[in-house]
Amino acid sequence: MAGHSKWANIQHRKGKQDGIRSKMFSKLAKEITVAAKMGDPDPDKNPRLRLAVKAAKAQSMPKDVIDRAIKKSQGGDAADYTEIRYEGYGAGGIAIIVEAMTDNLNRTASNVRSYFTKAGGNMGQTGSVSHGFDRLGEITYPLSVGDADKVMEAAIEAGADDVQTDEDGHFIYCAVEDLSAVSEALEATLGESTESKLIWKPQSLTEVDLETAQKLMKLVDLLEEDDDVQTVTHNFDVPEDVAAQL
Repeated sequence: MAGHSKWANIQHRKGKQDGIRSKMFSKLAKEITVAAKMGDPDPDKNPRLRLAVKAAKAQSMPKDVIDRAIKKSQGGDAADYTEIRYEGYGAGGIAIIVEAMTDNLNRTASNVRSYFTKAGGNMGQTGSVSHGFDRLGEITYPLSVGDADKVMEAAIEAGADDVQTDEDGHFIYCAVEDLSAVSEALEATLGESTESKLIWKPQSLTEVDLETAQKLMKLVDLLEEDDDVQTVTHNFDVPEDVAAQL
């Protein structure tokens, strides 16, 4: 599997923090509401909702905001959202997957297409780039839980498929359908994880130069600023010397 990309982790932690935080909370709340509406409003009985609540807590979302999002799902005014995936290419032929949740497919498709065009990329057909990614469950632990050998042993025992450790933490990977079970098994030995979610993991990463990185960052920023977009995944990595110039 491709190595864990530190750049992918840190690239969007800077900027207008208040605006980013507000938008993040809005997207997390939407996922909680949809998950609760589709299944049981009790996280203990709804794996998707449990993951959504965990993701919200990992971003320090207040409990009352989480509870409000769950309560909203039970009311008649909860919007009907459609989940959709868009795929395309950014500058330099970099593969990008966009996951959205929308109440207006025409609006979202038009917006996403315009972002690709503005940043020198182009939309592709569904499946055009996702074959270069693995759909996996990812469970994250801080380095403080123990060394790589300890985490690897716990992960194998829990039914995980792979573990990668770097300066950002321990990243444990498993099959999509096993995420809930593996996460629970790991909690019994390592304690509560930092994050537990479904991801698109690139099978390989492509290093980019400064000009390409700037165009790609513009595209990722445009996409992430859209209220309908939930996640943006790509397969580019930025060398340290280029990152220093951004």
